[in-house]
Amino acid sequence: MSALNPDCLALQERLWAAVMDGDEYTASTVVFGALDAGLDPEDVLLDVIAVVQRRVGTEWAANRITVAQEHAATAINDRVIAALAHHPKARRRPDAGRVTVACVDGEWHALPARLLAEVLRLRGWQVDFLGAQVPTPHLIAHVHQHGPVAVALSCSIPTRLPTAHAAITACQAAGVPVLAGGAAFGFDGRFARLLGADAWASDARTAADLLRGGVRPAQSTATHQPIDDLPHLADQEYTMVRSTATTLVQTTVEELEDRYPAMRDYNPAQRERTAEDIAHIVAFLSTALYTDDDDLFTEFVCWTAEILVARAVPAESLYPALDSLSGQLREFPRAQRLLTAAHAALHQSTTTNPPLFA
Repeated sequence: MSALNPDCLALQERLWAAVMDGDEYTASTVVFGALDAGLDPEDVLLDVIAVVQRRVGTEWAANRITVAQEHAATAINDRVIAALAHHPKARRRPDAGRVTVACVDGEWHALPARLLAEVLRLRGWQVDFLGAQVPTPHLIAHVHQHGPVAVALSCSIPTRLPTAHAAITACQAAGVPVLAGGAAFGFDGRFARLLGADAWASDARTAADLLRGGVRPAQSTATHQPIDDLPHLADQEYTMVRSTATTLVQTTVEELEDRYPAMRDYNPAQRERTAEDIAHIVAFLSTALYTDDDDLFTEFVCWTAEILVARAVPAESLYPALDSLSGQLREFPRAQRLLTAAHAALHQSTTTNPPLFA
């Protein structure tokens, strides 16, 4: 069913109003009423709840709702999904096999994985949903103990891609193929392919269809190592930037007062947020070095500019941070390439593109 279905559109608005009011009971009533009226449980999950959750993220990014509202709305949606799983119309005897659904270690956005887990249960799978931030050794121990036919690995934050790579390689070494999903793997799945995942799905329905057809190992895994997928890691730029991230952030913050005089008037809270923003920039730079992908870094920098503008901070404040990092990493050719590309993309974004969150 399309999310443009009038019934779904009306339900989206009702659920949105409930989560914005922090009203879990009304949210549950909306969902259960839809099921009782004959709407398919999978459509409720993906065309109503998932759509509302994406709107929550968009409204937070646009600074139209607070972090507290975003957290509360997400928690309500999570509890509504759990309640839906116990509705009589959402119960089905497992007959399709066993699959594990888990988030990469460090990935706390568990709702996309939770939605997939419930869709798979609706389609007859026995699902082991391990939740957010699953350490790779524990994931592998679970795989050895329960022998799923596949691991569905979820990652929404691109900075967790190196960890996802290690998890993919470890699962494959244990003889279990990996189906990758989540925003971190790219809208076209390019990072899933780069990191050697056996399959990639853009959404829960596609993932369920792929699993039904059977996910097969994409490569021999007997002696496979992460560097086999990413030979550019041999230059050690990723390792050096990652290991010196704290120093890079501290130096950049210190230099900003000279490079961006407006910062001298910042209060402690503003300084803390600035340091957090720079830490994210360094983390994405590190990840872009891992993947050797310019777009990963430039897209994040341009997105950060939009976030800053939505919070009444000039996007131009990013230039001195990029310049400081460039000076500190002058001996790193790939880092220089990434920083130069981000500088150019930021200039183009701030001069030619309309605001993303208008």
